[in-house]
Amino acid sequence: MIHQLMPGTEEELKKGMTTAYLGIDPTADSLHIGHLVGVMMLRHFQRAGHRPIALVGGATGMIGDPSMKNQERNLLDEATLRHNQEAIKKQLGKFLDFESDAPNAAIMVNNYDWMKNFSFLDFIRDIGKHITVNYMMAKDSVKKRLSGETREGMSFTEFSYQLVQGFDFLNLYREYGCKLQLGGSDQWGNITTGTELIRRTEGGEAYALTCPLITKADGGKFGKTESGNVWLDPRYTSPYKFYQFWLNVSDADAEKYIKIFTFLSKEEIEQLVAEQAADPGQRPLQKRLAKELTVMVHSLEDYEMAVEASQILFSNKAQETLHKIDEQTLLAVFEGVPQFEVSKAEIAGGELKLADLLTDRVPVFPSKGELRKLAQQGGLSINKEKANDINAVATPEMLLQDKYMLVQKGKKNYFLLIARD
Repeated sequence: MIHQLMPGTEEELKKGMTTAYLGIDPTADSLHIGHLVGVMMLRHFQRAGHRPIALVGGATGMIGDPSMKNQERNLLDEATLRHNQEAIKKQLGKFLDFESDAPNAAIMVNNYDWMKNFSFLDFIRDIGKHITVNYMMAKDSVKKRLSGETREGMSFTEFSYQLVQGFDFLNLYREYGCKLQLGGSDQWGNITTGTELIRRTEGGEAYALTCPLITKADGGKFGKTESGNVWLDPRYTSPYKFYQFWLNVSDADAEKYIKIFTFLSKEEIEQLVAEQAADPGQRPLQKRLAKELTVMVHSLEDYEMAVEASQILFSNKAQETLHKIDEQTLLAVFEGVPQFEVSKAEIAGGELKLADLLTDRVPVFPSKGELRKLAQQGGLSINKEKANDINAVATPEMLLQDKYMLVQKGKKNYFLLIARD
């Protein structure tokens, strides 16, 4: 998990409890799995007895970090930032101990709190004078933007970003004795500006540690799916979809990710790697990775439900599971399945036969003859329960979540009927 270490960092950590901070961008009210590497680093530090600080970048979020970006970002208002901060703290509480009275209990801060009353004149006088333009121009993030690789160039706002981030480090050094900043490898330039500022203003020693940016074996962007980011908040990514994401990573990625995103011992991981090599079809690495992360981010119950939901298409207990899972999971499992709308009032009327529903109302079958034939052969199921009598009346009890009916035609063809008011 370590990409770069500033000389002296290891020695500092061996002296005793060290306070380390990581900056988190508050542009949404949920973290996504791209944030998880940094969060795991904070958790490792706390487990080792050090004190973690999670810094929500309320001020820096209003500017936009030029590192690895091709364009400027949208700026956020204070009310949105505060809402996002609270939501992020709740999520971080699953990884870090904020609540106990241990000396290394985690702290959350927002840099907007010390930047909002800092006047521009004070900032350029007290902070700007310590760092030369030559020093700032030498940073890769600045050079890349000024070299003409992008047409937009770079605004003064973004050029000043490393000074603002550097002041965060200086402020945490003064307030909490924070001597170490953590971040992704793209943050090295910004972090070292902070260590330089501490050295020049306070004559103090501060350190930097970065982790590699996570990539996929095929070169694709980690954490992105066709439908966008994989979020930690179940409102944006259901526990089922979250579980499925990890379950479906490649063998090479699973071997890499299990070392980064879990706290399994080296021996346990080596055992899983050996099992995977012996029988890749069983996917022990992916299954364990998906379990560890789903339990950690969501809960054991959510993990068990995700596993059950994954078995719906094949399991003989599927009927029971279908009635148990929530709407979000049901729709995720049957994403891409043909959907048809029907009238809930007609189903409630107690006169609509399955034969009419599945041929006249929705085109699941081209004819009643074909429907009858398949039903007689045992090839028709409603909500995973065999339906032999096509003249049976459709009833509201047949609706999952009071809204859905799952029709299975043969072994592999599914249709989702949605009853609307």
